[in-house]
Amino acid sequence: MDSSKQYLNQVIYSIDKTLEILHQLSSFDVDVASHLNNLVFEFDNMAKLGENSHSIKVPMEVLNLIDNGKNPDEFTRDLLNNCIAKNQITKGKVDTFKDLRGHLLEDLEHAFPDEVEDYRQRRI
Repeated sequence: MDSSKQYLNQVIYSIDKTLEILHQLSSFDVDVASHLNNLVFEFDNMAKLGENSHSIKVPMEVLNLIDNGKNPDEFTRDLLNNCIAKNQITKGKVDTFKDLRGHLLEDLEHAFPDEVEDYRQRRI
């Protein structure tokens, strides 16, 4: 696993651990001092992780969606849909050029049968 993914996994784990400790603190039958020590440890861990030189690049569109209270998965969904649409356009162009090539070869075969046969033999 490359270092940026490992770093991201550490950040996610630390956030999850912090949320777990905060949830445990919300119940009344826990050792508050112990949980507060664990919480301080996790905050310290997050601060140390933040000091690392790793940078995680997040598109501004994702941050804007979060600021607007929307799910950031919408960005991924929209990006995927745009890629699918562009892929379909590209596939259409490729298919069109294949058809054009086939038509050209047919026309050339009528005009230059020997040359087209020679071309086909060389392409094999």
